[in-house]
Amino acid sequence: FFLGILQPFSDMLKLLFKEFFFLNYSNFILYMLVPFFSLLIIMFMFILLPFDNMNLVNDFSMVLLICCLMLNVYYVILMSWASNSKYTYLSSIRVVVQMISYEVSLFINLLCLFFLMEGMMVELFIKNQFYMWLLFLFFFMFLLFFFIFLSELNRIPFDFLEGESELVSGFNLEYGSMMFSLIFIFEYLMIILVSILMVVMFMKGELSSFMFYLKVITMIGLF
Repeated sequence: FFLGILQPFSDMLKLLFKEFFFLNYSNFILYMLVPFFSLLIIMFMFILLPFDNMNLVNDFSMVLLICCLMLNVYYVILMSWASNSKYTYLSSIRVVVQMISYEVSLFINLLCLFFLMEGMMVELFIKNQFYMWLLFLFFFMFLLFFFIFLSELNRIPFDFLEGESELVSGFNLEYGSMMFSLIFIFEYLMIILVSILMVVMFMKGELSSFMFYLKVITMIGLF
């Protein structure tokens, strides 16, 4: 019955403590710092969420969250450039093209929601959905945000960033050991954060309630 239970933990230890190879033609300092920089961004974004009715930046918290979300593109570009590999370079070009295509529609839809909420605070999205979720009023906008965030997270069918059949592994090709695991930790934390944003914007996401976490788990399953 217990056979195989410890296998994931042993795989994790193996990944974290594997030998790390240094690239001869890479920008070494940037190559090492970018994965940690990405984790700092995601930690800052979680701080902006008003857990227990506390928020560092009240007036523009939603704008700051979305702006930090957009930095995802720059970390991929920096990672690809620092690796100095043709496959990672092609991956960064794909990201830039994809970014131009969806971020314009993201900001236009966000402006519509800000006008509707009469502010740019995360708390306003929670308070103004006391009687009815925005999901029922603006279902097509919810679908649009869902596909935009799918593109932002590079999930199927918008996984042009990795493209295993064309780019081997894409932007993270030259990373291994602990650095590789940091990249994937960042990606899954981004999925959790975007799921929280979707719940807050469209499903009355009271961050201290039990139902909030059930909604977030449902959104994570969709992503």
